[in-house]
Amino acid sequence: MGYNFFNIKEVSPAFNRKLKDFKESVGPAIREGKDITFADNDITYALKLQNERLKEKGLELDYNIYSRDNQNDKFISGSSWKDAHYQSTVCFNNSYGIKRKVKKDGKWRYSDNRKSVLYETITDVVTGAHPDNDPFCCPNCGTASTVAGLQNGCAYCGTKFQMDDLFPKVSAYYFLEDAGMTKGEFWGGYFICFVITLIAMYIFACYLNPAVFLPKNLAGNTTNLIGIAIGFPIGCFILGYVLYAYYLIIRLIVKAILSAGKMGTAGSRRKFEARMRKFSPEFSYEYFTSKAISLIKTAVFSKDETELLFYTGQPMNPKMKDIIDLNYGGALGCKRFKDEGNFVTVQTKAYFDVLYAQGSRIYSRSEVFSATFKRRTDIPVKLNFSMTRIACPTCGSSYDATKNKICPYCENKYEITTDDWALVEFKKM
Repeated sequence: MGYNFFNIKEVSPAFNRKLKDFKESVGPAIREGKDITFADNDITYALKLQNERLKEKGLELDYNIYSRDNQNDKFISGSSWKDAHYQSTVCFNNSYGIKRKVKKDGKWRYSDNRKSVLYETITDVVTGAHPDNDPFCCPNCGTASTVAGLQNGCAYCGTKFQMDDLFPKVSAYYFLEDAGMTKGEFWGGYFICFVITLIAMYIFACYLNPAVFLPKNLAGNTTNLIGIAIGFPIGCFILGYVLYAYYLIIRLIVKAILSAGKMGTAGSRRKFEARMRKFSPEFSYEYFTSKAISLIKTAVFSKDETELLFYTGQPMNPKMKDIIDLNYGGALGCKRFKDEGNFVTVQTKAYFDVLYAQGSRIYSRSEVFSATFKRRTDIPVKLNFSMTRIACPTCGSSYDATKNKICPYCENKYEITTDDWALVEFKKM
């Protein structure tokens, strides 16, 4: 496993194409319930649940991820980690924006537009590795199979796939608000500030010396007209730039103050990896964060979280069922660890940007949740594991375990903590 923020580079054209395709497919998946065949099954399932939540509430969510800078369409690769068969890499692009509009009863009730950095985790097969017997859902019909089985042909729909049809795939994604600007956004903002400064300075000049600057006194005075036409724009060009710079500085300070609570999570990476790597070198903070986001989203958007295989806690607050969009807020702090034999429990402080729908009222709010996770430490991490395609350890049968906690073939209960994290508690702080 290698983590290095400074060893970053552009991703390959094949990866970049898949990352962009995923970005363009998120909106239709949320709005229309469409599958993203090159996405992780857990992502697909969570998006399906979100679409069902919107339908239940009679809402239409127009979710559009757009490019803020057409010159910058390349993703950058950052940290990566791997196991025996797979390697996952966090990739990001800081030139996107998200427009959301919510319609209820034929009327648009809510809209926003956020400049964002898009983070996507892409998982690929390690060169030379052959995970032939790993369970995998057919991208065409969703039937549980194996990697080798799909390459030979799906037993149900007959579709055959090459390895590059199945991998790489997107296994996690989230957005963070971007405090930076593209060149177009900077100069567009500056132009507005320049015009406002020009108008304000002229009004101020008219107040100080109306005999010279009022329009009725300028008529026929060519010298004053030329002086104003040249001097005011030059002066306001400089003054407007200074005022715009002060505005940007104040905006950054305000954002920093509003995000001050997240600073307490700064040491979580070091704390988590120092604790977990003694059990297995595959434990990664990025992997844990990706899993945490996926489990939380699925639990929140499910009709009954207690039916989920990975959720072992009490029923959540009914207000969670009013959530129609949930985005990771960029901070997941590890509050405390607890070791019990071969199990570890991690209590986290999770920040999310939440979109609620209560009747006709639609509103956005930044929330902090307490999320507690548990898993075994004596079994290596499986980066390609998914609850939607489980292989029963008792009889070897594959089945969709999103709702079935018991194998439908041998009727033995599947213990999720053997292969992955379980969400044992989730509540608002």
